[in-house]
Amino acid sequence: MRIISIDPGFERVGVSIIEKEQQKKEILVFSECFKTSPKIPLNERLRDIGSEIENVIKKYKPEILAIEKLFFTTNQKTVMGVAEARGVIIYCGTKNGLQVFEYTPPQIKIAVTGYGKASKEMVMSMVPKLIEVSKNIKSDDELDAIAIGITCLACEKNLLKYK
Repeated sequence: MRIISIDPGFERVGVSIIEKEQQKKEILVFSECFKTSPKIPLNERLRDIGSEIENVIKKYKPEILAIEKLFFTTNQKTVMGVAEARGVIIYCGTKNGLQVFEYTPPQIKIAVTGYGKASKEMVMSMVPKLIEVSKNIKSDDELDAIAIGITCLACEKNLLKYK
């Protein structure tokens, strides 16, 4: 089974593909953080996000989409853009027949660190301990995407069907 997990945004989008087979350790197949240009209108940025997600889905053929839920923020302009990006991403997933699971930041923190109020640094330090990361990841968004995939595996293990 493959999971595409996404840390949504409209400027930076963290994406990972995690593979899990029954009785085997999770494998990080792919991860990246892609960026959209702040010089183009939001609608074009959303189009670019959709195109990128479609390409990753077509290439890696995941069965599940795991995505971070929006959590309350004081910056309304940012939250609206992220909400729109989430909508595009969820549309791409459902259009391609993926089962969608959504997680709040505290759920992700609990799954990865065991503590719902863990710092970003704590989450980032735990990810490589939970799944082998064979490349140098520089982006927090990319590590967050991996953490979301780990959360999906931990929370939905009874629902997921392994090959």
